[in-house]
Amino acid sequence: MRKVIWSVLTFCIILLAIADKPKSATVAFYVAQDGNDAWSGKIASPNQEKTDGPFATLQKACNALRETKKNQDSPVTISIRNGTYFLSEPLVFSPEDSGADESPVTFNAYMDEKPIISGGRIITGWKKAALNGKDISMTEIPDVKSGKWFFHQLWINGQRRSRARYPDKGYLKLASVPNKTPQSQWTDGQISFGFHHDDLKTIQNTKDTEVLLMNRWIESHLPVSAIDHEKNLITFTARTVFLPDVNDLYYVEHSPDILDSPGEWYLDRERGILYYYPLPGEDINNAAVIAPVIPQLVKLSGNPESGKFIRHITFSGLTFSHTEWRLAPETSGFCQAAFGVPGAVYAEGMQNCGFENCEISHIGTYGLEFSRGNANNVVTNCDIFDLGAGGIKIGECGCRENPAEQTHDTGISNCRIHDGGVIFHSAIGVWIGQSYNNTLKHNLIHDFYYSGISIGWTWGYGKSLANNNKVESNHVHNIGIKSGEATPILSDMAGIYTLGIQPGTVIRNNLFHDIGALQYGGWGIYFDEGSTGIVAEKNIVYNTTHGGFHQHYGKENIIRNNIFAFGRDQQLQFTRPEPHLRFTFEKNIIYWNGGKLIEGNISDFQFAFDKNIYWNENAGKFVFGGFPWEAWQGKGMDTNSLIENPLFVNPKKYDFTLNPKSPALKLGFEPIPIDKIGIIKNK
Repeated sequence: MRKVIWSVLTFCIILLAIADKPKSATVAFYVAQDGNDAWSGKIASPNQEKTDGPFATLQKACNALRETKKNQDSPVTISIRNGTYFLSEPLVFSPEDSGADESPVTFNAYMDEKPIISGGRIITGWKKAALNGKDISMTEIPDVKSGKWFFHQLWINGQRRSRARYPDKGYLKLASVPNKTPQSQWTDGQISFGFHHDDLKTIQNTKDTEVLLMNRWIESHLPVSAIDHEKNLITFTARTVFLPDVNDLYYVEHSPDILDSPGEWYLDRERGILYYYPLPGEDINNAAVIAPVIPQLVKLSGNPESGKFIRHITFSGLTFSHTEWRLAPETSGFCQAAFGVPGAVYAEGMQNCGFENCEISHIGTYGLEFSRGNANNVVTNCDIFDLGAGGIKIGECGCRENPAEQTHDTGISNCRIHDGGVIFHSAIGVWIGQSYNNTLKHNLIHDFYYSGISIGWTWGYGKSLANNNKVESNHVHNIGIKSGEATPILSDMAGIYTLGIQPGTVIRNNLFHDIGALQYGGWGIYFDEGSTGIVAEKNIVYNTTHGGFHQHYGKENIIRNNIFAFGRDQQLQFTRPEPHLRFTFEKNIIYWNGGKLIEGNISDFQFAFDKNIYWNENAGKFVFGGFPWEAWQGKGMDTNSLIENPLFVNPKKYDFTLNPKSPALKLGFEPIPIDKIGIIKNK
């Protein structure tokens, strides 16, 4: 009996000892430009004897992390010092590199330094030359001549430079579609199109020349096969994504014949020569010239189907730059949102990881991609800009049956995502595919040619995983038409765009403005095919080309307590009649000074309007889709609504604060806290 008691006591003492065992101290590694991979990596600067100090490469630090995790369960911090760290291949993380809740892994910038993780290469060896009667610079690149390397982007002193382009600004218009027949469908791509006689007269050399053709809501990237100046016909090695239309916009880039403006460049593949036309006063031999080599910088590759996840890794204060990705030779683009372009930082099977205070810039891809099997990750206080495609992708195009392979609960907050679609014009600021429970909050998203935010990837009422997504307190502007540009180039877009059944999705307290489309579809809030179960409330939308709100078709959506102002062509649009309640529209303020009030087919009256306020600064008659006010109310619409000035403080300056005497308040309208929308500083 005593032996049993003693054994039990001994076991309990051992358990207590284990429980009281002090946690291991943080293991710290350092990486620096003056480091050495033969050193320990455990001190931030080389010692006086130059026998120990930081590592020189990020890959060595990753190897040290993996070895540490094999032997001990300690927090690990890898601090990276100033400088640009050029990668020849992505940094790859696996579940073995994971941290834990009490022993996380952190990759951060040392102190307040600004390290850059680059997928590019420095270009030097510039000489003076002449081309097209211009004094330019040139350099030979042996890897280009040998066929090992070819690139489509160039950055000089941290600024993107343009491939030789014609026209330098603005666009040409397509003249004819010679192979179009009465039987042609809008999805039938074409191998050629006709151009106006003088448009392409300067272009004779078409080696590696491309045409960027805008059509509907996408662009086609078309490698030029030949230009027939007698027939005014240009042919390509790939088909357009959709059937082109006369007057579609396009431009030509990357022919030596059009290298005619400062800041442009051309890369001669056969000779391996890069030509650059310097800006006035620019000393190219003392400039930092970088061209991209690899498509991705970081790959976090878990195995969600087997339950092996990457967990508890945080990237903080780092900059990720210079990636290159191109379409397959037979492909000219994507049907929507440039969805097939990968992220410079790519994750699958990742949980409880984060990116904070990072910068993703000067890339040819999307910034971040949370693909298959990601959960409970966050992106906070990041600046994502100068993007070949879009900012952030969350989820996939297909619905995964295995919950472990579904992506959900991603938080994007206090980020600035801007100046995207530079190469892939139809890319999105934040794209959410088949993914749920994500939160976009207090972000600033601006200057994209296509939509700012897109949620859902099911056209119609089929299976969808895009539910319970929350879009709150974001500021989205200059979508479709970028700041300082003269015209939109695409159609059918919005500040926020949705698809499919989405119970629990809420769009609340956001500001959407300056949304423009070329032919149709520059809306603030756009419920496209099958959008169902969505609530849009307390949003301010103004300065749109085609209206503050549009529902193509959907079911039982709620649009309430919003301000829709200054739509150019119309304020509201509803397209497809259906045999169910399409939406409820209540407690909204519609304020305008031009265009129609309502556009579209409202013949079914399968919707509910009430407690709204309508006001046209230019007075005149109020017509609701062809129905005068009295007839509209006779249909049971807007029984308790008003045609009355809502008394905004200063609508001409887009101050939509309500005067305390506003009649909207009497109808139950709740003021929208504009001061709480967008990025919150010091968060």
